Amino acid sequence: MFKQFDKLFGIDLGTSNTVIFEKGKGIVLNEPSVVAFNQHTGELLAAGAEAQAMIGRAPAHVDITYPLINGVIANFDKTSIMLNHFIKKIQGRPSFLRSSQIYITVPCGITNVQKRAIEETIVHKGAKKAIAVEEPIAAALGAGLMLDEPVGHLILDIGGGTCQVAVLSLGGIVASHTINRAGLSIDRDIIEYVKRQYNMEIGAPTAEHIKKQIGTCSTSTEERSLDIRGRDLVDGLPRSIRLVSSEIYTVVNEFLVTLIEAIRATLELCPPELAGDVMEQGILLCGGGALLDGIDERIRVETGVAVHIADKPLECTALGTGMMLGVYKAKSRPTRLEDSTIEEKAV
Repeated sequence: MFKQFDKLFGIDLGTSNTVIFEKGKGIVLNEPSVVAFNQHTGELLAAGAEAQAMIGRAPAHVDITYPLINGVIANFDKTSIMLNHFIKKIQGRPSFLRSSQIYITVPCGITNVQKRAIEETIVHKGAKKAIAVEEPIAAALGAGLMLDEPVGHLILDIGGGTCQVAVLSLGGIVASHTINRAGLSIDRDIIEYVKRQYNMEIGAPTAEHIKKQIGTCSTSTEERSLDIRGRDLVDGLPRSIRLVSSEIYTVVNEFLVTLIEAIRATLELCPPELAGDVMEQGILLCGGGALLDGIDERIRVETGVAVHIADKPLECTALGTGMMLGVYKAKSRPTRLEDSTIEEKAV
């Protein structure tokens, strides 16, 4: 007797990273959402970590792009090719998810048309069924929260392209707020700061390295320094400078102010009872931005609410899709998802 679906996958398709979960195996891939193409031939040269390593180092005929912008597919063809490459990498063959059921995450607040577009992209490549589920719900499940109870939980998902704040209760999103500033925007702000302050140009990989090494959300942390190299904008020659964490704090602080405002705006939209639940339960941080030094303490001070960082902030959204596939068992009873939070596309 044949099974209805040969494979069950959960895909966290993010602006910065793509994480794939396979039933029975767990996380099988976690790579940057980047592709590199030969502009002359249209040939895919690399995808994922290999393509990211080419940024700032490739010749002019190599086009390196992020096919997703703010969590939404900006180039469907390149996204399909990227996913096909990733599946071939983990399965050893080029067939894309054939006869499979796919749970794929999307930002909360996007239109049904955008959800359908993502589902169509997956189904068009051979999947039997594609289901788009909003990221805060998947992240909460992956972090171990029980969503089938009438209790409010506030999820703060800081990704690469967007930050999503959502209050969840009874398996659905009660109130949410999305801002199009996140990890990549911090990198761009660091690039602009170095250009303005030191007349030196650096690339995106260097800016990301600065953010990870000395980026901080607090002025009370120990001062750290980092030597970086770039191109002088005056004479065009390479040179190096030393940055300190207090400088990067001034850059990150602008982003944090916007983030705190998004949290307050979301809480203003939810009923008072759920706001009280959030005060008791605390705020759950997930996504790559949750790893920024001191961000949990800064949010706690600004909001007066306890802040908890998910055990695996980079993977909890993909793990949540795994729970939807029935792989992970909830601590008490299975989580019920309201029909309004899931869009389905079947062939």
